[in-house]
Amino acid sequence: MFTSLIHRTRNRIALTKEQGLATAEYAIAMIAAAGFAGLLILVLKSDPVKELLTTIIQTALGTR
Repeated sequence: MFTSLIHRTRNRIALTKEQGLATAEYAIAMIAAAGFAGLLILVLKSDPVKELLTTIIQTALGTR
């Protein structure tokens, strides 16, 4: 009985140590995603990309 208590305690301690890892990994992924989104917004707002997208849409709609 005493050994099973030790095993349960060890397992509980091992799980407790790793609980924050997933949260930290998600936080890093969210920061990376936000940075990528910011970069994508800057690229899409540039004049050459705006002109390219406008041309593609006008061609698709047949207005050009």
